[in-house]
Amino acid sequence: MATQESEDPVRMLVLETDSPHPDIRDEKGGYSDILNALFQDAGKEHDPPLEIETEMHYVVDDPEKGHHGHVPQVSDVDPSINAILITGSMYDAHGDDPWIQQLLQFLRDLWIERKDMKFSGVCFGHQILSRALGAKVEQEPNGRWELSHTEMDLTSVGQRLFQTKDKKLSLHQMHQDQVTIVPSASTTDLLTEDDNVENWASTEHTKIQGLYLRERLFTSQGHLSFDEDMVHLEIEMRVESGGIRDKEVAEKAKDTAHLRHDGLVVAGAILRFFHGDDRDIP
Repeated sequence: MATQESEDPVRMLVLETDSPHPDIRDEKGGYSDILNALFQDAGKEHDPPLEIETEMHYVVDDPEKGHHGHVPQVSDVDPSINAILITGSMYDAHGDDPWIQQLLQFLRDLWIERKDMKFSGVCFGHQILSRALGAKVEQEPNGRWELSHTEMDLTSVGQRLFQTKDKKLSLHQMHQDQVTIVPSASTTDLLTEDDNVENWASTEHTKIQGLYLRERLFTSQGHLSFDEDMVHLEIEMRVESGGIRDKEVAEKAKDTAHLRHDGLVVAGAILRFFHGDDRDIP
């Protein structure tokens, strides 16, 4: 009896740029563990099923705050790894911390030296990749947060990426900063006039919810892997730290954390991108 030929695994490097709430870490591990579990589920739903192999590297070097990671060199990245994903973080992607500057340089070097590498990022990861490509990242003008369950308006490119005719898609949000221009050849010499970076969704708060460049870039401002408990704890952590000052806004956001979201759908689309399924988009 003939057996279905297996697909080559997707080998993904996750760059962790923060640690989750201690209660979440105790239950689910770090962000790389949480994302790996989500992508494993997405791999099972892929046709045919895809195996995902995940490596993790913690990049935050801030000893005063208890972070003892380091940013790798391009030569440290195994040649068999063909995808990279950068996690969310409480740090500002527009900041000038030494490790953030090192991360920006690493991403630029990797973009140049590994033409086969596909780049993805979530929240901070979306913003830092955009900054590496010359886009501006800044705080929302009125200091407003976009929190918890959020409906986004899909562009035509977004509908193709997520294989849907629906005009809406929902993810959990946890940010105040935002990307305000789409990278292009006018923002960086890493892109050419032929590189057409697309925004795949928008909200009233943040017009650029995710970026896509065929065979190179697929980012998301929203969090694919957050669930209700994670949203509650992450909001509480930001209230306690003074990041979120309006407690009424925080409580209203927590009230929507139970609503269904499309994290697995987005993970599936990013996995197809990593695997090379979407070469005809856009």
